[in-house]
Amino acid sequence: MNSSLPNNQKGVLSRRHFLYLAGAGSLAFLVGCASSPVTGRPQLMLVSEEREIEVDRENSPHQISADYGRVQDDALNDYVASVGSEIAKQSHRPDMPYSYNVLNASYVNAYAFPAGTIGVSRGILLNMNSEAELASLIGHEVGHVSARHTAQRMSQGILTSVALTGLVVAAEPEWEQVVGGLGSIGAGALLASYSRNQEREADKLGLQYMAEAGYSPRGYVGLMEMLKEMSHKKKSFLQVLFSTHPMSRERYKTAVERADEYSKRNKPVYRERYMDNTASLRRIREAIEEMQEGNERMANGEPEKAREHYAKALKTAPEDYAANLKMAKCQIALEKPAKARKYSRAAREIYPEEPQAHHVLGITYIQLEKYEQALQQFNAYKEKLPGNPNTVFFQGYSLEAMDRKSRAAEKYHSYLEKVNRGKYAEHAHKKLKEWGYI
Repeated sequence: MNSSLPNNQKGVLSRRHFLYLAGAGSLAFLVGCASSPVTGRPQLMLVSEEREIEVDRENSPHQISADYGRVQDDALNDYVASVGSEIAKQSHRPDMPYSYNVLNASYVNAYAFPAGTIGVSRGILLNMNSEAELASLIGHEVGHVSARHTAQRMSQGILTSVALTGLVVAAEPEWEQVVGGLGSIGAGALLASYSRNQEREADKLGLQYMAEAGYSPRGYVGLMEMLKEMSHKKKSFLQVLFSTHPMSRERYKTAVERADEYSKRNKPVYRERYMDNTASLRRIREAIEEMQEGNERMANGEPEKAREHYAKALKTAPEDYAANLKMAKCQIALEKPAKARKYSRAAREIYPEEPQAHHVLGITYIQLEKYEQALQQFNAYKEKLPGNPNTVFFQGYSLEAMDRKSRAAEKYHSYLEKVNRGKYAEHAHKKLKEWGYI
């Protein structure tokens, strides 16, 4: 089989849509209006705190895997977590189950799921210059959690019966997301664009939390200046940042003016401490920047040029999980499955706990028409990270190619219970009808 795998079109829970909350029909979780944890004023809230935690727990692992998992640098993860925990203590919801994840993703962004699972990409860490800027960034994300912004959007979606609009945060072409097993996962919709009012509120809370944690507001201004400067650049690895966190002159001006209220407090920014703790990232800055350029080429439909950038990244950081996996996806796009297998195997060996490599390796085996091996990889992926309908489809596809129709039919039926539109669904429905199951 060549690379013309079924495309994930709109409807396969497209990356712009998420079931308006995996739970709109579950009235047991609807709790009506509630008081805002921040202002104390009534706010529309049809989602309980327990549901927020459940949705976070179900969806955040898929997004973290989409972002190539947490970095394999315990010291860096612990450092970011230590900053985050101090910020969370100052928040209006300090008892939420916060977790802090430095992501292998090379794009520039940070995000928070509704119960406090926070992701910070390598790309954005490389663009900050002090711990106070990091504290401001995390404070902003904790602000979204405190103000229950995602839960508000979830509630509005339930009331209007309209699907939440969102995107998979992995800033890659849609085809690449499907290859990585991510195309029909709606986790990213929980991180969809916040309104300007919500961004202003998160800005205000982020400044408040970082200042109360003992940081200088200069760090907050530095973060805003970095975001303002980046907002003028049209790079694909920045698009997600400004689609989820819209930036404007007014937002920047308001943020800086608000920081002036704290300017008399002579507190540190901890630049040296930040630089010491992020030194491991700067050692591979060149590789991360080459991955960003490779992603740009892939987004523009230029896999051969992308391959050159990924090769440079691997020359600098040959043991980098994301670089190997990006090269594998690039080779799949170039219809060179043997080379794709080499890089996806390398990624799997580098980071055996992270599941995405299994899915990519499964796709390479489909291209090589080695369906038994493909099935083994999809099974391994599902064991590590259950809940992805794409995996079920490809299990069925592999079984179909092995002429194990009854087993394939089970998988296709299971897939169609979750996804009923798009080319994958069309293929599954066609086969079930052809085999007499429909």
